[in-house]
Amino acid sequence: MQALPLSELRVVELGSGDALAYCGKLFADFGAEVVKVEPPGGDPDRQVAPRVERGGGRESASFAWLNSNKRSVTAKLDDPAGVVRIERLLADADLLLDARHPVEIEASTLSHRRLRETQPGLAITALSWFGEHGPYRDYLATDAVCRSLAGLVKLVGPAEGPPVLPRDGQTAVIAGLTAFIPTLAGLFARADQGARRFAVNAFEATLQIAEFDIALALEAGSTRPRIGLNRFGRGFPVGNYATKDGWLGVTVVTPAQWLGFCAMIGLPELGPDPRYSATNDRFIHADELNSIIRPVLMHRTAMDWFERGLALRLPLALVPDMAQLLAQPVMRERGAFATVEIGTASFEAPVLPQRLTASPGKPNGRAPLCGEHDGVELSPHRRIADRAAGASEALPLSGIRIVDLTMGWAGPSAVRQLGDLGADIVKVESCQYPDWFRGTDPRGPYHPERTYEKTYWFQTMNRNKRGITLDLTTADGRAALTKLLAGADAVIDNYAADVLPRLGLDVAAMQAINPRLVIVTMPAFGLTGRWSAARAYGSTLEQASGLPSVTGRDGDPPTMQHAALGDPVGGLNAAAALMLGLTYQQRTGDGQHIDLSQVECMLPMLASSIIEQSVTGHTGPRLGNRHPRFVPSGCFPCAGEDQWVTLVVQSDAQWAALCRVMHRPDLAHDPALATADGRRADEDRIEVAVRHWTSTVRPELAMVTLQEAAIAAGVARLPVDLVGDAHLLATGHWQPVVRPFMGPHLLPSVSYREGFAERPYPIERLAPTLGQHNHEVLREIGLTEAEIGDLHDRGVIGRVATAKKSGGARQAAE
Repeated sequence: MQALPLSELRVVELGSGDALAYCGKLFADFGAEVVKVEPPGGDPDRQVAPRVERGGGRESASFAWLNSNKRSVTAKLDDPAGVVRIERLLADADLLLDARHPVEIEASTLSHRRLRETQPGLAITALSWFGEHGPYRDYLATDAVCRSLAGLVKLVGPAEGPPVLPRDGQTAVIAGLTAFIPTLAGLFARADQGARRFAVNAFEATLQIAEFDIALALEAGSTRPRIGLNRFGRGFPVGNYATKDGWLGVTVVTPAQWLGFCAMIGLPELGPDPRYSATNDRFIHADELNSIIRPVLMHRTAMDWFERGLALRLPLALVPDMAQLLAQPVMRERGAFATVEIGTASFEAPVLPQRLTASPGKPNGRAPLCGEHDGVELSPHRRIADRAAGASEALPLSGIRIVDLTMGWAGPSAVRQLGDLGADIVKVESCQYPDWFRGTDPRGPYHPERTYEKTYWFQTMNRNKRGITLDLTTADGRAALTKLLAGADAVIDNYAADVLPRLGLDVAAMQAINPRLVIVTMPAFGLTGRWSAARAYGSTLEQASGLPSVTGRDGDPPTMQHAALGDPVGGLNAAAALMLGLTYQQRTGDGQHIDLSQVECMLPMLASSIIEQSVTGHTGPRLGNRHPRFVPSGCFPCAGEDQWVTLVVQSDAQWAALCRVMHRPDLAHDPALATADGRRADEDRIEVAVRHWTSTVRPELAMVTLQEAAIAAGVARLPVDLVGDAHLLATGHWQPVVRPFMGPHLLPSVSYREGFAERPYPIERLAPTLGQHNHEVLREIGLTEAEIGDLHDRGVIGRVATAKKSGGARQAAE
């Protein structure tokens, strides 16, 4: 059996929280020795429901999943003996993952500045809610508060409100992945460049989900309103529909998909109807069209419609509940779930989706009991880095070349992550089939006005890349790509599973070209299995994962989160997969295929619900905006039109503070409300009191007042609000740039800082215009000036989009 990619690493986890645990899980499941440091008595998250009887007590099943394959030792951070013990652990560790609050770190004997002096070869990554600088640094937060501030709440839910809050655990996955990528990149280069320190914050990490909506808002100058459950974006139909049996997820975007959908439901006359043929027109006539579509979909089961959609290459999905998801043959055949053990207990949970075919990770495993490894001597270990990385070092992935065959959001954002860290990304499009994020409708001004160079969201997803065009339906186009692959370190595509094989560019063919290539494919359901040919957008992935079935209020339809969630989640997971593949390649010289399923990438986002189903045999009712542990919790109306603030009371002391803020001593002195259980029994009355106060206060003032009282709270922002967010402005998140065809505009930054910097990396390259780097890249792979000119004259390359060739290969990326 091959050694796992990270088996040479020793990692120490300090602090608590799901983001830390998930980042550590990525290291542990791929072979690193991860030592979790807990306080005596255990991490408080060991008590989070659902809990299992592990022999001698009950313990959190979700905690066990997050911490499988790790070791546990106990130490008190405020005790000299505990500090010494931790220092011994760090003495030969490669990496410290630290989730203590920035203020606590600065004041600690184990401060990062001191560790950089005493242990310069130790890489460090700090994880926090808001980073180490800026006005939000000391704010208290939860998943719901963080996502409210990130513009991911206000657009979700019924038009009249309140906006719908997410379930806990999702922000942790995003933040954990976001931390893992630069951390592993820094370790990748540590032998030559030294050990790096990164500070990652969950707020900016979560903004990666909002990037598309922010770009839409900046382009339009405003944000679309909240228009109802499962109604979002500018497309239609997009949402969940009841059928004869089960729920069907529908996402129709392009004109061709609309024609195919109408034909599928037996109403072909709707397709060319001029009232509905354009995307925006369908959006305007949504209520009218829904009155036609909904009764028709009730004639067949969700599975019937889904299978018809597969044949017609339509982006449809079954929307399962947790029991259905755990039983799905496709998931079972691909090994999407595996056993977690803690003590005498065992249950099933999602497996990390980075499916490395040559060096697969551990499919979950055993979680340690608290302090299980106290007194256990660790094996001798020698870290590779012997110094700290200097400020003049190149970015950690400098010298790595990745061929980007992706389109849309998920794939391009994945490769962008590595471009941000210094990799040379060569994006391959064709003049006949540009990236569809340049525009999905080639009619009207698309060609004459070159609108494909002007879409805001394309700029966001494709910074720090070079761009070329190659018509891969031609032998010369494929020959040029072959030369490019021969000298590359990795290649990634997110086409549907059958597209590249039809061009003679399947995985085996690419491995024959370059055996050391890391090849990442990322169709919706992976490259294997009966649903491998399914088409999908980010919304399709969310639907197929089952997440809508646990979001929102009990009795509502399965509720979408209105952010094409699957795209950024798939992109982050693909970036992590690339880094794992490159690390293995660095150690062994070997390439491999990574078979990523974007639907499986979504499963950690709802791990707690999957685990609850596995442990208890059922999933509890949806709670809407209420929280299973914290009372009160919700999104409450503020003064003004459609203004909201999210607040979460996490302790009895915070309840007393909230009562003072609301000037309600009667509630504070009511003994029945002194505990969370007591407040839950009277939650309706409490929420009335909270609404009575919040409705008299502006949302910004409500947030500041609550935070000053040490209560987690955040304004429910619109995406367009984020360009003026005081914290993001203070920390340099927005970078002003000027690009041909676009003019001046803002681009978001990475969600981490290197060293102790207050500002992120500067953006080195703007998104390429179509074919911008044809000449320089083709010269680099050995083509002569005459050969390049000939390719241009015959339309194999170019810098202007052209009409699609009839009968040409359909390169539908997602």
